[in-house]
Amino acid sequence: MTEKSLFHIWISATERYGALVHVFCLMTNHYHILMETPSGNLSQIMQHINGAYTTYFNARHQRSGHLFQGRYKAILVDIDGYAKELSRYIHLNPVRAGMVDIPEQYPWSSYQYYIGMETSPGWLAINFILGCFGKNDSDSQKGYRIFVETLIGRKYKSPLKDAVNSTILGIIAFIEAIKNKYLSERKIDPDLPALKELSKKPSVDKITEEVESVFGEESVFREDRALARGVKIFLCHKYTGKMLKEIGRQFDIGASGVSQTRRRIAMKISQDNELHKKILEIENKLNLPPMLP
Repeated sequence: MTEKSLFHIWISATERYGALVHVFCLMTNHYHILMETPSGNLSQIMQHINGAYTTYFNARHQRSGHLFQGRYKAILVDIDGYAKELSRYIHLNPVRAGMVDIPEQYPWSSYQYYIGMETSPGWLAINFILGCFGKNDSDSQKGYRIFVETLIGRKYKSPLKDAVNSTILGIIAFIEAIKNKYLSERKIDPDLPALKELSKKPSVDKITEEVESVFGEESVFREDRALARGVKIFLCHKYTGKMLKEIGRQFDIGASGVSQTRRRIAMKISQDNELHKKILEIENKLNLPPMLP
């Protein structure tokens, strides 16, 4: 990719759509960007960036047609909790790829601006992350460099592996707030494509299967079988999106029975650490975000 051409396109995106580019790294056939969209217009911004670059590239190389394959991959991030880790992960991309030994040797990322090697352009919002490392430029740049280069030559876990369904990255409270605000509506905001995967609901059969795998399909204790059944009802009510009557028909009880079971299991989860751990294990097997009872 051509650095200057994308820089000009990002500048126009920040000016036209109010985007805030915090971190970037241009690789040979793709790019990573940590971007904030205060106006909630991600799809417009990405259409502008990728469309403008495709036009530029096609004109320069006398070709036509699509340049990027498929839709861009977007992960919704709790920036307060994950900005530092993500910036480090992005800046270390060229090192992990074996292109350079240290990130400051790679000229096509924002790292040079973060450590003061180059004067940061006005469209690059570096102060949010650097502010975590010191009150003045010298201290924050030095602190950030230490933070990033500490991981060079060491194995470390990608912060993106903590993303729920590979679409949303944040603490439980953040995930809950996003789901309550955006997934309670029938139509998902097109500017939040990451939530499409998060909105997929597990089936009653799948929940039943995973509960039985954790609790044991054929328990000899009556109370264990009753608890497993209650957990199935609780999770079906929480995750399937089905009406109380529909869930009740699956378990041969009425709508009020489903509601009472849900409340009873929710109370038990809050009081029983072992049960809470089992619920988390089932949610993990279902690839669902851990949720409060």
